Amino acid sequence: MSRQRRRFPTIYSTLMRENSKAFLKGMGLTDEEIERPHIAVVHTGGDMSPCNMNLRDQAQHIKTGIYGAGGFPHETPVVSVSDGLTMAHPGMRFSLVSRELIADSLETTMRAHCFDGVIGLGGCDKNLPGLMMGMLRVNAPGAFVFGGAAMPGRVGGKDVTVLDAFETVGRMIAGDATRDELEDFQCRSIPTAGSCAGQFTANTMAMVAEALGLSPVGLSMMPAVYTDRQGRLRQIGKLVMSAIAGDTPLPQEIVTRTALENACALVAATGGSTNAALHIPAIAHEAGIDFGLDDAARVFARTPLIGNLSPGGRYLARDVYEIGGTGVIIAELIRSGHIDGSALTLTGRTLEEEVSGSDAPDGEVVRGTDNAIAPNGGVIVLKGNLCPEGSLIKVAGLKKLRHRGPARVFDGEDACQSAIENRNYDRGDVIVVRNEGPKGSPGMKEMLGITALLYGQGMGEEVALLTDGRFSGASRGLCIGYACPEAAIGGPIALVRDGDMIAIDASPDAASITLEVDEETLERRRAELPEPDFRRLGGVLEKYAAVVGGANRGAVTHSGAVDTSGDID
Repeated sequence: MSRQRRRFPTIYSTLMRENSKAFLKGMGLTDEEIERPHIAVVHTGGDMSPCNMNLRDQAQHIKTGIYGAGGFPHETPVVSVSDGLTMAHPGMRFSLVSRELIADSLETTMRAHCFDGVIGLGGCDKNLPGLMMGMLRVNAPGAFVFGGAAMPGRVGGKDVTVLDAFETVGRMIAGDATRDELEDFQCRSIPTAGSCAGQFTANTMAMVAEALGLSPVGLSMMPAVYTDRQGRLRQIGKLVMSAIAGDTPLPQEIVTRTALENACALVAATGGSTNAALHIPAIAHEAGIDFGLDDAARVFARTPLIGNLSPGGRYLARDVYEIGGTGVIIAELIRSGHIDGSALTLTGRTLEEEVSGSDAPDGEVVRGTDNAIAPNGGVIVLKGNLCPEGSLIKVAGLKKLRHRGPARVFDGEDACQSAIENRNYDRGDVIVVRNEGPKGSPGMKEMLGITALLYGQGMGEEVALLTDGRFSGASRGLCIGYACPEAAIGGPIALVRDGDMIAIDASPDAASITLEVDEETLERRRAELPEPDFRRLGGVLEKYAAVVGGANRGAVTHSGAVDTSGDID
């Protein structure tokens, strides 16, 4: 594996560039420190949410490790949007957009300042893929670090998460919970700093980072507030310094098709967030690999579900850490042939070598593959005349996999949410929420507000919900999202009318979703569709809507990997 030359001397390597040293000395650097490798510590810390609030403290330990190993760290915070605080209002349009902003920000600071290496530290859902995407784009020596999950709260002697608070709103509407109960969950469900505690999007993508080889094995599931993190973070600083000096692989050498398939297997085995099938293709895109929803679907279909993790199961990130961490799951999937252990990691060792000392599954939090919870993974890709390019459903924890019912159509989340709050729907309906895709929303809002209301009302599996928007990793029930093509570009979901029958079969052998309307009628409806009207939005949403692609390819916003080696002399 070849190592690129040091990047940082580029900024002062000729007489015309020597003035850069004035700025560096203005920061207090000595001549000796200027000559060191310079590492960007890109983090999403701040006071936006519990997910982010202790990341800056964690970054200080990474910086100490870098400096102690002979480098000079540069702390470069970037934007973060909290999915929890943007739920069920127009601010959710900016959640997925923030993934691109994070990747763009990392690229911009790395390529502008010619830093020699990078460590990305993130907490909330879009932080993780955004930082990994940026790392792959610049392809400098680096590592990704997840800031860790919050500890679970306790209500009534049971572990609880923020999902319990969301679903209690639905139970209140159904008359099954009181305001005092809701306030109890609000006060107790997130007792510490850290990301949501279940196998929602953040923890799913943290495990994905380990399976890809971009993150050290064993750290991700350690709770955010554990002091053991401090030493591990300093070691990561040293690890990246070693990568600059040695012959360990660069990010684009780590993220191969094999690594991407390994990541998909881990998502399926743990009943992870459906958002992973949006983010993994986007990560592949940055590595120059053609890997879409169909590729993920093949891995999902052949991987057993072995993680008994919330929301489909019982246990949380802290419980995975206590039985040995993500390495336990990876090692078991290598043993069973569902993960290829020969894939390289950021240490230069193989994935199999990295997990070689892992414990066996405990049988409760994580089962062995010979005693799997289900023979196929917890995430299924559905296709049919309604979603010819695919849609996603999380089946982990579902009691029924088939549903047929009349469509109840809403153009946008707001109208649907109002109807659900007023219980203006019937048992057996297929609730369709359209024009919430990447381009049509724009920004592809997630629907946890709706799914939590339905589940809280006891209707989580009595109705189905179909959308070209997204779902939270915390969503559960008969929730089918990411319908492709989206309504805004004329996808079949735009042709559905109230009362149309829709048949859903999420069993792995069928994996189908069918609009039971004849082709002649559909063609007539298609001819009646108005021309797309991408209204003037101004600002970031206008730019995003103009360039974003389909969800089945990761909802990406540029043409893919390029050679950045020209950034250095």
